Amino acid sequence: MFSKQLFGQRILELRMQHNETQTALGKLLDVGKGHISEIERGNRTTSAERIVLICEHYKVSADYLLGLSDDPIPGKDREKP
Repeated sequence: MFSKQLFGQRILELRMQHNETQTALGKLLDVGKGHISEIERGNRTTSAERIVLICEHYKVSADYLLGLSDDPIPGKDREKP
């Protein structure tokens, strides 16, 4: 089940691991620093389009960000043709 708190915590952790400010992430997502702060505190979420940007930027899976997996590596569980 989706948790805004876990979603926010994972974004915060990824941002900190990359030594990135809320302002810098906000610029990437075309939102303000306050929006990022609200997400990291678990008070709001964001659009699917922005989730894709976050995944591409930090090279993590959407399942990881959304709390559906604890493995951040995208595509690891997919079967290869």
